[in-house]
Amino acid sequence: MTTSSGNTVAFLDLGTHSVRVLVVRIDANHSYTVLTQQKEAVRLGEGEFTDHHLQPAAIDRAVLVCRHFAELARSFGADEIIAVATSATREAHNQADLLRQLREDAQLDMRVISGLEEARLIYLGVASGVHLGDQLATFLDIGGGSTEVIVGNQRQYIDLDSMKLGAIRLAMLLIPGETGPISAERYAAMQRHVRNSAVRIVQRFGKHPTQLAFGSSGTIENLAAVSARAFYQRLPERHEVLTATDLTRVVTLLRGLTLDERRKLPGLNPERADIIIPGAAILETLMQELNLKSIRVSDRGLREGLLQDYLARTFYAPEVREMSVRARSVLHLGHRCGFDATHAAQVSRLALDLFDSARAAGLHTLGSWERELLNYASQLHDVGSFISYNNHHRHSYYLISNADLLGFDQTELAIMATTAFFHRKVFPRNRHPEFAALDVRAQAVVRILCVLLRIAESLDRSHAGLVESARLSLDGKRIVLRLRTHQRCQLELWGVQNHGDAVQRVFGHKMSVVME
Repeated sequence: MTTSSGNTVAFLDLGTHSVRVLVVRIDANHSYTVLTQQKEAVRLGEGEFTDHHLQPAAIDRAVLVCRHFAELARSFGADEIIAVATSATREAHNQADLLRQLREDAQLDMRVISGLEEARLIYLGVASGVHLGDQLATFLDIGGGSTEVIVGNQRQYIDLDSMKLGAIRLAMLLIPGETGPISAERYAAMQRHVRNSAVRIVQRFGKHPTQLAFGSSGTIENLAAVSARAFYQRLPERHEVLTATDLTRVVTLLRGLTLDERRKLPGLNPERADIIIPGAAILETLMQELNLKSIRVSDRGLREGLLQDYLARTFYAPEVREMSVRARSVLHLGHRCGFDATHAAQVSRLALDLFDSARAAGLHTLGSWERELLNYASQLHDVGSFISYNNHHRHSYYLISNADLLGFDQTELAIMATTAFFHRKVFPRNRHPEFAALDVRAQAVVRILCVLLRIAESLDRSHAGLVESARLSLDGKRIVLRLRTHQRCQLELWGVQNHGDAVQRVFGHKMSVVME
């Protein structure tokens, strides 16, 4: 059911190890807000892979958690619950028993998906949260019963596959019930098993050399967290990068510990202590075989892929689907904050006109990277008005910095937020903590971008789109701002004249305005 205020949808993923749920409110403008996301280990695949029968206790655990998550989703007003089951369920001879109990006890119509569909959805989920452009990337997801491997760019996957090999399955095959340290020989046996299972995938995916690699799943998250805590004495960061060298060090550390000692290891979820070494064997072997020197950890996966697939099929117009993850994320934040989309687009267009003409005139040497950040900062410069118009530049800074915009790194977010902060009032100086927190290069970028944004914002001061174009040129020792308008725009002219001092500070010349 869709109303003028939007609708609420839940996405539930019943995996071999865990159940995950994501509940979102989709607003009328097709932006969305995460209401809650939960995860619970159930070990549905425990004891299954020898005879392909789900154990009664495992079924009971899974149904109990799924029922709880379904009730949670409905308590948030979910109109629809989209639920899928993966490896353990699709291989079980008694899957009908599980599906029946889910319908009767949890009122869930669970859809069992293939390994290839699982890989496609994982790709959608992870790719929706990173900025790739035209670069090819490898995506790995190590589950309890299967491992998905995908190669793709920002817009589409090139190839994908699913191996019938996961952390729980490998543990049951080669180290069932093991509680002591794992010898080098037994670990090597696990790697040989992975290597033999992955021969076909390695041959296919080796034809697509990639510049980047992303890993999703609890196994990879835990391995990266152990590395951060054990070798760098810090808490793991978001989007942690795990190098092949550090992974080898983690494996050596884990192998030397008993099961009880692994459960107490900082960074490792105790519930994964018995399967983390098989999971590491899968990851390390695939990184070796696919020649991956490092892998970036993603906290997104199948359930986020379900959301992206739902939005693309239900709401997104073709032009929105074709947007980059950055552009879509910026538009999403703008809509959530109720921004004036027409004004934001006009300011962005004028700011880019000013950027391009200033570069052509030799006033700066910034390139496409800085231009893109100016575009997004311009679109979001007024989102702080959602909190309060008074000091809205400060609120814009906070929202851009903390809204978890997808596809940006911390430096990019800081430049965008600080540019928006200084789009009005004071000129950036080191006495401002927001500006002082930037490195020297970022400060130089912000000084230029915020001046261009100030001019562009003033040129749509009336929010009426009166200025058709704006260009900067250098005439001797004077900067000339040439404006083309289709009617009088006195309010805009008054606003621009207030920025003369800022222009002179940044570009070293006084500015005059010429109407065309």
